[in-house]
Amino acid sequence: MDPIQSLHKLGQSIWLDYIERGMLQSGEFKRLVDMGVRGVTSNPTIFQQAITKSDAYHADLQQLAKQSDSPKEIFETLAIADIKAAADILRLVYDASNGHDGFASLEVAPDLAHDTEATIAEARRLHKAVNRPNLMIKVPATLAGIPAIRQLTADGVNVNITLIFSLERYAMVMDAYLSGLEERVAVGQPLDRIASVASFFVSRVDTNVDSRLEKLAKSYPDQAEGILALQGKIAVGNAKLAYRQFQQVFMGARWEPLSAAGAQLQRPLWASTSTKNPSYPALLYVDNLIGPHTINTMPPKTLQDFKEHGAPTLTVNQGLEAVEADMVALAKYGISLTEVTDELEQEGVQKFEDSYNELLDAIAKRRAELVAA
Repeated sequence: MDPIQSLHKLGQSIWLDYIERGMLQSGEFKRLVDMGVRGVTSNPTIFQQAITKSDAYHADLQQLAKQSDSPKEIFETLAIADIKAAADILRLVYDASNGHDGFASLEVAPDLAHDTEATIAEARRLHKAVNRPNLMIKVPATLAGIPAIRQLTADGVNVNITLIFSLERYAMVMDAYLSGLEERVAVGQPLDRIASVASFFVSRVDTNVDSRLEKLAKSYPDQAEGILALQGKIAVGNAKLAYRQFQQVFMGARWEPLSAAGAQLQRPLWASTSTKNPSYPALLYVDNLIGPHTINTMPPKTLQDFKEHGAPTLTVNQGLEAVEADMVALAKYGISLTEVTDELEQEGVQKFEDSYNELLDAIAKRRAELVAA
């Protein structure tokens, strides 16, 4: 059986972690959907790469340069058009799955990550501008983002919560979703078409932890073997523990009345699943996180690797005793996973903001060139 179809039978959906106008216009994205891709995610870095490197945006940039002198307005017009097109292609998946899959995700501006009210206002505005039932608005899981998630869920906005690294923050994300649903129930609003995913970032954890382990091994050569044995294990372990949290929350007493009222599970979405260390298997963050009610959002290269070499089997709930032992060992060596995940959250917000600013600068420069011409 095709690996993607086998994955679906195990309860996991594949979403594409990339969007670019050329692939929407050429039919390439439609081909991927027909192949089994069931959603698409975007972020400022993806749009920065797409808009600055693709000729497909040239005609629109020429026209928009005459209409607006705001790089942000120009970017939003381009991004919203792409998200609408992707959502329309995915609409059949959305309808066939009863609103379970078939989503296109658009992120609020990353410079709002620490402003709750501005995030809520921006999300509502983008939700209205795209005007598609299968749109998800991406909100970062910062401390300011948590109350925004609750409010937007209560509003009936589908939310993709991004930049989750720690189990502690993940617990807050799930609570915010449940609280938003409970608010809807309290005022008699329906739950059946409210969807949410919790994007738990994976590979970046290993990148950070592996670097710390490398330095530690050099400082304690007599313990180097045991220290280095943890490399490449903590990211998957952290995600598996998150999946256990998911099962506990969404099989518990608080969830039962919401489920009876038609609420959908807030599925874990494994993000940042391309392998950053070339010595690791290409599918390290795919093969080890397969299980029911999950999503893996893959960039094109990882998707192709999975299509060619994937051999899906249930793994996400396996080996938890070894995972817990690895976490104990990590702490024993003096590495705080909380410190790691706090650092990763700050870096993640900053990286997206940097990409966003680079994109706006590039649009401003391109507009100036077009106006001058």
